[in-house]
Amino acid sequence: MHVTVRLFAGLRELAGRAKLELDDVETIGDVWPALGLGDEPAGLLYAVNRAYVEPGHALRDGDEVALIPPVSGGDFLISAQPLDVAAVIAEAEDDEAGAVASFVGTVRRHSRDRTVLYLEYEAFEEMAEPMLRSLAAELTGKHGLSKVAIHHRVGRVEIGEPSVVIAVSAPHRAAALDACREAIDTLKETIPLWKKEFYEGGEEWLGRGS
Repeated sequence: MHVTVRLFAGLRELAGRAKLELDDVETIGDVWPALGLGDEPAGLLYAVNRAYVEPGHALRDGDEVALIPPVSGGDFLISAQPLDVAAVIAEAEDDEAGAVASFVGTVRRHSRDRTVLYLEYEAFEEMAEPMLRSLAAELTGKHGLSKVAIHHRVGRVEIGEPSVVIAVSAPHRAAALDACREAIDTLKETIPLWKKEFYEGGEEWLGRGS
């Protein structure tokens, strides 16, 4: 059994390389001991061919195994307070990064031929913040990111105010830009956040992806 192992962030520095080859490993649980890097870090995640797996997952010859350390740096926050765009970007900065990409979602005045007065956001916060961390870990493994920061508002958000700020850093700009776009697209479809639009003459809860 031959697999390729990819390492990121602190694990890459610990091993002294970003990629290595392993033979004679049958399951994901065999991978860390085979590396000879000491005790397995708490919170370590494994992905095989870019999909998360459990330690008992059986490996196939030629698999790519990514070892994804707990996301360090950056911040993942659901907040009822106004968002500080500059602070979110600063949380994603890293000396090893050659690019920081950001996305700021703001409340617009007109939507679907309606004049919007303001929005209200609600979240299942106990679930949303861990899911943001998992999203960041997945994007880090997929795109080789340096740091990720995501802040999202809840409560009333006025016209022109930021409702979400995402910042990611990476050694190269293409990875940062791709990850930033994927982050907002995935967030809108999967994170338990809901938006209510208040407009002239009525109000309406809007579905996922809106």
